[in-house]
Parts: sequence; C-alpha cells; structure tokens
Amino acid sequence: MTIGTGRSDNLAELLRASGEVLTRRWVELAAEPLRGRLSVAELERELADLYAAILAGLDTGDRDPNSDAFAEVRALLSEMSRRRARAGFTPSETAVGVFTLKRAMFELLDQAEIAGGLAEVVAFSLLLDAFGLWTFETFAKAREEVIDEQAEQLLELTTPVVKLWDGVLAVPLVGTLDSARTQVVMEKLLESLVTTGAAHAIIDITGVLAVDTQVAQHLLKTVMAARLMGAECTISGIRPHIAQTIVGLGIEFGDITTKASLADALRHALRRAGVDLVAGDRRG
Repeated sequence: MTIGTGRSDNLAELLRASGEVLTRRWVELAAEPLRGRLSVAELERELADLYAAILAGLDTGDRDPNSDAFAEVRALLSEMSRRRARAGFTPSETAVGVFTLKRAMFELLDQAEIAGGLAEVVAFSLLLDAFGLWTFETFAKAREEVIDEQAEQLLELTTPVVKLWDGVLAVPLVGTLDSARTQVVMEKLLESLVTTGAAHAIIDITGVLAVDTQVAQHLLKTVMAARLMGAECTISGIRPHIAQTIVGLGIEFGDITTKASLADALRHALRRAGVDLVAGDRRG
C-alpha cells in the first residue's frame, strides 16, 4: 500500500526541527499506559532510534511503508515487538509506542503551519497507522513463537525418563498422548537407552486418560523403536476400563508384555535381569 504522493519536505523539516520537543512529548505519552513497566531511559533510547529512522525515510520523499526507505523503521518495530512480547506486554501496550507519536505530532501542528496542509498531515498519519499495524502483526507472531516454545518445554517436563533400577528405565505418562508428545517420548527414551545402556524400559500409562487406536499405534511404535536399540519394553498401568477399550477396538499388542501396574512391570524387569526378589519380614 502506498500512502500519499510527491515530496513533503516541509513536514519533514518541521519534524526534524522540533525533534527534541516532539520526542520528549512522545516519551511522556508512550510512558503513561506502560505504568512504569519500562524505564523512561529505555523508552527514550527506543523511541529516539525509531524517530531518527522515520525522519530518514521521510527525507526520501517516499510514503510507502513497505518500501526500502522505511526498512529500518520496520526492523526497529519488529525488534521492539519481540522484546515486548517476551516481556509479557499486551498488544496495546506495544502498539501505543507508535500511535502516541501521532498525538504528539497533532499537538505540534496546532502551533505551526506546513506547506502541504491537510494532505501532508493525512499522509503522515496514514503512514503511522501502517507502522502501528506492522507492530501489532509482528507482536502476534512473536507471541506465537513464545507459546510454541513454552509448549515444547511443557512436553519435555511432562515426559520424564526415570531410572528405577540398574538397567531399568521407566516413562510415566500422564494426560493425553498425541503424535507430537509420542515423538518426544520416543526421542527421550532412545537417548536415555543409549546413555544408560539399559536393557529394559517400562512405559507406564496409568495416568493416560484414554486409549484409542491412535494412542495404541503410538505406543507400539515406541516399543518397536526401543527394541531396535536392544531394549525390551513393558507397558504397565492398563486399568480395567482401558483393557476393555483395547479389546473392543480389536487392538493387538502381539508379543509385547503388559502389566496392570508399574510395580508388576518392575518385578517382571528385575526377574528378567536375574535379580532375586525376597519378601521382607513385616513383623514389628
């Protein structure tokens, strides 16, 4: 989108000549909605750089916000949006940094006249609107990146690989098992098998809410991947209603060992490892 036509040297000169007063007022207006969440010194540096880039673009006579003349403006706004998004600011608190320049400019124009008149003011106002929209869009993209990163971190936290015994690992699963989470489970389990040299792995689904055909296929793929690494897998935590669901769906686990509880699976793994289990004396 191209805003306005022709040069506007008079407006650019006015903005440059009044730069110190205008940026001071701009900082005051931009600081109000932030309520001290950003220091005045930091805001001054941020807006001073942005103001200088806008003036440089205006000096070219170009009024297209997507042109090379305003490439530095877009870069500064993108960086500002990303910092604000990661710091927990709202879209409004971020975009206000652009829109308050318009208010400061209008206050300045009340005391001055420019050769281009209303057309010049409208052209510059629309330019700032375009930059405000750019700021909002880059903020939204940055927030999506933050959310994706947090989701990946949450997946890592909810799929721990626990060492139960020498040579025996366990992966306790809780909640819903989907393709993305299964991939994380498989990767973490295989990495742990390599680093520990464990020969037995237990996948415990006691905390899995439901098992359907897709979940069963995910589990089977994980077991087969572990077998390729030389480890035997046991699936534990198959409760009565899950067992009924598996039978009803006609899902076959083949020769994969399944146990009702994690304790049963651990006993099975220890026996396979040649560990003798002796019941303790429970008398006081």
